[in-house]
Amino acid sequence: MSTDSSAPLIHARGLTKRFGELLAVDAIDFDVARGESFGFLGPNGAGKTSTMRMIGAVSPRTEGMLQVLGMDPDRQGPQIRARLGVIPQQDTLDMELTVEENLWIYARYFDMPYREAKVRARELLEFVQLQERAKDEVEQLSGGMKRRLTIARGLINEPDLLLLDEPTTGLDPQARHLLWDRLYRLKQRGVTLVLTTHFMDEAEQLCDRLVVMDKAKIVAEGSPRQLIDQFVTREVLELRFPVGVQETLDGQLDGLADRVEALPDRLLLYTPDGDATAVAVHERGLTPESVLVRRSTLEDVFLRLTGRTLIE
Repeated sequence: MSTDSSAPLIHARGLTKRFGELLAVDAIDFDVARGESFGFLGPNGAGKTSTMRMIGAVSPRTEGMLQVLGMDPDRQGPQIRARLGVIPQQDTLDMELTVEENLWIYARYFDMPYREAKVRARELLEFVQLQERAKDEVEQLSGGMKRRLTIARGLINEPDLLLLDEPTTGLDPQARHLLWDRLYRLKQRGVTLVLTTHFMDEAEQLCDRLVVMDKAKIVAEGSPRQLIDQFVTREVLELRFPVGVQETLDGQLDGLADRVEALPDRLLLYTPDGDATAVAVHERGLTPESVLVRRSTLEDVFLRLTGRTLIE
């Protein structure tokens, strides 16, 4: 096993996964550095979860090369899994046990002595701010609390690498922000995070670097800022017109922006200066119902790369 601290924690070349005729992951290349927060961004069905399952040594690859923690998941799965923390898409907690019992029992999978498990559970419940619910049954917890407990459980073995599949799906904004804060603190402690998400703001908040996946392939790679700088303009002007008007504009916006993207309910004008472009729109005699100038986001990158929004 490699002990070189500069070597990637995950190294993939030509990584491919097929389910019968379905090509789920199509010969992708990526590296994840030690201590990095790395994201797979894309819509449902893009191949994110299949990739995570191969990294987690629970789904064998069809073709290509994959090393995780310097080991081959197909041959050294148990050794890899012992050093991983996994936060699945769906919470798989035991609802009839208490919060702390869920952690104690999970610790037994790693042959952790009971006394050590109790100490570790207490530390983790404090970290995810559930210490006051330790003796409550899991069934009584809110969705956000269950998600935090699932993260605590994934950390019980002090993993080198934490895999998070859609960590905040179904949570309200307040619960999401609390979870983001906990994940950010883990990163500061040196834990390597690999996550999948279809939330652009989540990727921008949490990821040092990410790949955008679509139709089983990687279509772009970089930091959130690099991707925005590379593929879209600094600002976006959003115009909404009365029903039926957008379809009749036919060239009236030509030359006003670097690119115009027509969504069903609005037009997006990609421009270095949204305010100046808004003035130019009005000077052409056009009267949108609403005008919004905003900074470009990863959603815009995805739209540029794939022709659709992430949440379709």
